[in-house]
Amino acid sequence: MLPALTLFLLFFALPVGYAVHLSLRRVEVEGLGLGGGAREEVWAGLSNYADALGDPELTAGALRVLGYGLIVVPVMLGLALVFALMLDADRVRGRSFTRLAIFLPYAVPGVIAALLWGFLYLPDVSPFHYLLGELGLPRPDLLDGGPLYLALANIAIWGGTGFNMIVIYTALRAIPAEVHEAARLDGCSQLQTALRVKIPMVAPSLVLTFFFSVIATLQVFSEPTTLKPLTNSVSTVWSPLMKVYQDAFVRSDIHAAAATAVVIAVVTLVLSFGFLRAVGSRTGQEESR
Repeated sequence: MLPALTLFLLFFALPVGYAVHLSLRRVEVEGLGLGGGAREEVWAGLSNYADALGDPELTAGALRVLGYGLIVVPVMLGLALVFALMLDADRVRGRSFTRLAIFLPYAVPGVIAALLWGFLYLPDVSPFHYLLGELGLPRPDLLDGGPLYLALANIAIWGGTGFNMIVIYTALRAIPAEVHEAARLDGCSQLQTALRVKIPMVAPSLVLTFFFSVIATLQVFSEPTTLKPLTNSVSTVWSPLMKVYQDAFVRSDIHAAAATAVVIAVVTLVLSFGFLRAVGSRTGQEESR
């Protein structure tokens, strides 16, 4: 256990503790802030947290991420479940190639995927816009206004569906063959078997993928950051993590950034713990019945 404990302390516990330490301090500037001793780091208590919780930019970013997540999570998990069920169906052809093709976008780094889709969204260079124009169809600008949420969600769905599909498909393949045989003997069709047998038996995998998807949604950063140079609709503080980056490396306020990061981590932990408790209590009630 010593190597794992050492890695945990060095690369998780120590950085988290240092972030908490920074969040409790601030820099006082005397005069113009020039010369030695003009800047001094002092104890700030919870003032950085109060500023973070009252920051309208952070609140607006959280609301934007909420709208983004309401699109990404259900669509991505729905597609992953459908693809996994289709691959697990009888008489399916090209299972290995299809599984690899669906999973392959997950292997593309997030920045590369955002750049790829970003240029496909740009009206001046997008082949889709050219084809729509040739066909006389309307050409929407997905990088402007409300469609921006769909553009960002599409990148996340394209990249994350394959991973979730593999998790669910692995759980489906672990279902004993006797269960499938019993469903056939009872006269269940493929659809009835999927709805009444397969989906209930892979519920733990669905919970796991939902859990990971929510965490990834709360931590969205690379997609809006990469698309920002391509459109004015993405601000520098579009998501909470972009706000942290802006405070730390643009405004040079590492203490405010640390406080905001701790707030985001606590909110993520509370939501995750609450969701797992709710799922665990519901599972316990069903088992007791």
